[in-house]
Amino acid sequence: MSALGAGVATITRAGCPTRPWPCDGVRVRTDERGLAYGGGWLDRAAGLRTDPGWIAARLTDRESLLLPLWRDRCLVSADRTPVRPAAVDAAGLLAAADETVFLGLDGGRAIFAVDLSGRPERDAVALAGAAEPVDVRALVGGLTPAEAAVQAYAKGLLHWHRGQRYCGGCGEPTAARDGGHIRSCTGAGCGRLLFPRIEPAVIVLVEAPGEPERCLLARHRGAPEGSWSTLAGFVEVGESLEDAVRRELAEEAGVTVVEVLYQGSQAWPFPAGLMVGFRATAASTEVRVDGEELVDARWFTRDELRARVADGRPLGRIDSIDHHLLGSWLDRAI
Repeated sequence: MSALGAGVATITRAGCPTRPWPCDGVRVRTDERGLAYGGGWLDRAAGLRTDPGWIAARLTDRESLLLPLWRDRCLVSADRTPVRPAAVDAAGLLAAADETVFLGLDGGRAIFAVDLSGRPERDAVALAGAAEPVDVRALVGGLTPAEAAVQAYAKGLLHWHRGQRYCGGCGEPTAARDGGHIRSCTGAGCGRLLFPRIEPAVIVLVEAPGEPERCLLARHRGAPEGSWSTLAGFVEVGESLEDAVRRELAEEAGVTVVEVLYQGSQAWPFPAGLMVGFRATAASTEVRVDGEELVDARWFTRDELRARVADGRPLGRIDSIDHHLLGSWLDRAI
């Protein structure tokens, strides 16, 4: 089944839930695992995108669609629907683009992302036939799972291109190839290839030992007063994911864990993240925050968290695996 219907129809897939999060009742459309921004909606056609002739033919195909972005933001119509002009009707947009990258095939139809970041905002909006640029995360509640995932994918890939214009080895310009999934150095004698990178981070729901059942939440420096979330941190060089969980909890909260269990992962191309979710069991209830990244941390029972939600204080970002871990814990699903 095509993810994109004719023209600019919304992306759909049978069986995808529109579920209320147990933490706050806000509805966010998710993939089958209950997470936003994932799902593998497009065939990325790795065996075809290496052929420049095939890519050029897709750009003249009447079925092919463009997803224009401006400085990491989707270009949307007045009703906040992302615009998707047909490639054959958008010669001016393509000519003005800083970069055009192939995202994949949607039921045989090619989908491209187009970066207009080098243009003034009003010019980018006019070229795309849009009303304004809006961040995909501000739109997620009104997008289908695939719309959110594909827009986030486009944002992440175009952001990578803007940061790789020059070779880190010799300083010469780089050029896109393979439909925009590789950049190669143009310098004589160099030929370095650059591939999109992701930055994995672990995000952890920590449970206290014994009864009553409690989980550890923290308040991060700079976060609004009363805002609590699970603990998270980037994976460092030479670490396994489990090593990163143990180190981050020890460094930030003084917590030693005796069990680390993988719960799932979430694409997070904002701009290049991969969030890897874990549940961990602490050796004790002693907590000592580092005072740098965290300003407070404490143990919460399920009843305490439910009371906070009932008072209108939602937990975590509604589109993130943080919210998913907390919601599953409140539902006793993990």
